[in-house]
Amino acid sequence: MKGWMGKFRVLFLLSSIALFLSGCGKDNLTALVPKGYGAEVSMNLIILTTVVMVLVFLAVIIAFVIVLIRFRQKKGEEDYIPKQVEGNQTLETVWTVIPIILVIIMAVPTVIATFDLADTSEASEHINVNVTGNQYWWHFEYEDEGVQTSQDLYVPEGERVYLNMISNDVTHSFWVPTISGKMDVNPENVNTLYIEAYEEGVYWGKCAEFCGPSHSLMDFKVIVVSPEEYDQWIADMSSVDPDEVPQDAVAAEGKELFEEKSCMGCHAIGSSPGQVGPNLTNFGNRTTIAGILETDKENLVDWIMDPESIKPGNLMTGKYPELSEDEAEKIAEYLLQMKDTEITPESAGN
Repeated sequence: MKGWMGKFRVLFLLSSIALFLSGCGKDNLTALVPKGYGAEVSMNLIILTTVVMVLVFLAVIIAFVIVLIRFRQKKGEEDYIPKQVEGNQTLETVWTVIPIILVIIMAVPTVIATFDLADTSEASEHINVNVTGNQYWWHFEYEDEGVQTSQDLYVPEGERVYLNMISNDVTHSFWVPTISGKMDVNPENVNTLYIEAYEEGVYWGKCAEFCGPSHSLMDFKVIVVSPEEYDQWIADMSSVDPDEVPQDAVAAEGKELFEEKSCMGCHAIGSSPGQVGPNLTNFGNRTTIAGILETDKENLVDWIMDPESIKPGNLMTGKYPELSEDEAEKIAEYLLQMKDTEITPESAGN
């Protein structure tokens, strides 16, 4: 009896912990509060499969209880053997057909949803973004608009955006749980997924495929704005002049250092292709630094001085000349003043 009580306590404790942890999370990083078409489809499938599994569980429990009560051993029946059902074709047919039916009930909607979310027949009528996964950041190129950016993907509310995804190195997985499902991002082929967000806001994205020591830090954001704000953002991004000298003296010095220290060799400003590192055009408007740090000068200086301590295994480590803290602060000042547009994450309802 004591052994059973101990096991029950452990089970109760683990169940309580699981229930408690299930309440943790954020509205912009959860598949349980869908705010996009893909996430809504996924949630419907979750509900369907959960209902099927609960019904199966209840059926098994009810059958178990009935058998436990009806066929329990009674006094004086120690040698009693219940009627055997081995070879009963009716029973064997029932418990073979029912699982097949349940699998079909779950499989058919899942297959339909999979093909629906990967359908590219209407791609030419909508926004197309070429997405490139890198260790450990994301690059976005707006195909028809001639705009490039990294880490923050701007999309208009209520409109389909087709994402054509490929990897620059290893296999990644693109996942914005609140507005869409997952899609593998491979180095060998382009996979396409479309997203359609219902509400303005900032939604967190994750790489859902282990890709190296900083896999868990490969975050990005999808910023959903109104169609008017999106058009304004595209216009602002298209008019960026990478040669423009900042009015602030410290930022101007930072621009000179940015060029002298060969930062331009890896990071593009504007729509120059072929960069090794993230495009920095609208860096001052970014929601985070390196996808994980709050955007402020202190964090940016820390990142410039020692990126390895923040994102182990990143390609920036060891790829640039040593900088003094004063030089790093000036470069940080230059990057933070690059606000190409008044459309900010806060205005999108972060």
